[in-house]
Amino acid sequence: MKYALKVDDLSKSFGDKAAVDGVTFSVGIGEIYGLIGPNGAGKTTTLRMIATLLSIDGGSIEVMGMDVASESAGVRSVISYLPEDAGAYKDLTGRAYLKFMARFFADGGELDDMVARAIEIADLGDRIDSKVDTYSKGMMRRLLIARAIMPNPKLAILDEVTSGLDVVNAYEIRQLIRELAASGVTILLSSHNMFEVEMLCDRVGMIDDGRLVLEGRPSELMSRHGAKNLEEVFVKAVKAK
Repeated sequence: MKYALKVDDLSKSFGDKAAVDGVTFSVGIGEIYGLIGPNGAGKTTTLRMIATLLSIDGGSIEVMGMDVASESAGVRSVISYLPEDAGAYKDLTGRAYLKFMARFFADGGELDDMVARAIEIADLGDRIDSKVDTYSKGMMRRLLIARAIMPNPKLAILDEVTSGLDVVNAYEIRQLIRELAASGVTILLSSHNMFEVEMLCDRVGMIDDGRLVLEGRPSELMSRHGAKNLEEVFVKAVKAK
């Protein structure tokens, strides 16, 4: 298997607190890989190190064969990162926001093509020309995913991408993620919603207290632990520590 991402013995501390403690996993090209666990488990810290936003205390990360610590500029050219608390400029229309963001990556005809791609991904219809401050949370999330994907990244890093959305909007975002993966984008996402990850991800890594406690395909993990769902798998794994 060719890998888009390799994480080896990764660690990060804040003062005396080990936020990430010896985490190792890899993500194959074209996979949807989920990092799951409770709030404060170390998921977001891990994603931020992969996205070059936090320094690494120990271990290593490779993205498309490039070392995050020594080749950060190259890594940033092939990834996109959408944090849970991401926002957009509310006084702009959706189209104007996408065009503004596209200027960081392209110009001329290439910029126009990028914006057209983002508008197609967002799929907001006529509302693409409404101001962002009139968008529902689901519409905002679609716009932000489109912004993250429009530069055509090799690896898209999505943090709690459906957090706070209603059932219909969460379903639509999951469908969008599946479509992106089918188009060749490797997806790394974090979530505390284990039912969602069970439906969406090819493989998952379970993090608790900064450590990777389990990894595998959802069906394999459920079979191995005699569980009906990933939530039950996680509870059993944590209690067994």
